[in-house]
Amino acid sequence: MVMESLLKVKIMDFITSMAILPLLFGCVGVFGLFKLLQRVRMKAYLRNAVVVITGATSGLGRECARVFYAAGAKLVLCGRNQEALEELTKELSASLATQVQTHKPYTVTFDLTDPGAIVAATAEILQCFGHVDVLINNAGISYRGTIVDTTTDVDKKVMETNYFGPIALTKALLPSMIKRRQGHVVAISSIQGKISIPFRSAYAASKHATQAFFDCLRAEMEQYEIEVTVISPGYIHTNLSLNAVTADGSTYGVMDKSTAQGRSPAEVARDVLAAVGKKKKDVILGDLLPSLAIYLRTLAPGLFFSLMASRARKERKSKTS
Repeated sequence: MVMESLLKVKIMDFITSMAILPLLFGCVGVFGLFKLLQRVRMKAYLRNAVVVITGATSGLGRECARVFYAAGAKLVLCGRNQEALEELTKELSASLATQVQTHKPYTVTFDLTDPGAIVAATAEILQCFGHVDVLINNAGISYRGTIVDTTTDVDKKVMETNYFGPIALTKALLPSMIKRRQGHVVAISSIQGKISIPFRSAYAASKHATQAFFDCLRAEMEQYEIEVTVISPGYIHTNLSLNAVTADGSTYGVMDKSTAQGRSPAEVARDVLAAVGKKKKDVILGDLLPSLAIYLRTLAPGLFFSLMASRARKERKSKTS
């Protein structure tokens, strides 16, 4: 009887395992098919799409230009330095590392902090291909300083570049998107758009404002089928900290350790491409600690505030020692 029972158990185990294996393989197959379809849809979405990138002359903007160009997008590259934009255009046109049809990029030179220039630039942007499919608000400036020493003019400068400029350009291009009932607005924000760290007040404030504005825009544009994506990277190894403004408006000129150890702009650009292609709404591109800090700020604010106060004390001490 015992042997018979053991035999029945083994037979049942064998039958069960044989039933589970096809199910597991089926799930893996369905998942693989889903990912494949997702990649195909992403490529189709971006191929021949008119993509406007601000701040395209350096850093993340320059790398975004490369990956979107390689994806077959029709680029309109924007920035303040016409010579740098033309150099990037030549570099892209000479590139052979793509398997899709590419298009010669257009360039539009203007300053985001100049409201009058934005109006003229919008008309020029629309003349390039007749419409805009994707607007990537990437241009920005960073800041380092104590609140008590920072002039209001510096606060305004950071807000003009990081907030008022991008929303002015977005508002100027929205009517054409609404008319077509098609478009995608992307805001390159920051982890500091979700949490604030000491000695970055003006920058964090501008990115918090960016997050709030584009969250509202997303809700209001849903009826017009216009996508809105906010991307919040952590530290990226660019010249952002070198070009940051300080409390008195001068240039910081220092490559922070955290920035030097940040992710490469090329890697982040690929993540931006994927987020846009998948039409994601809110994306955090940070390491484990910054990502945890966002949740800590929500779930245990008292602990988060204590940690930030401790960080402020350490930074202040390191600067005075």
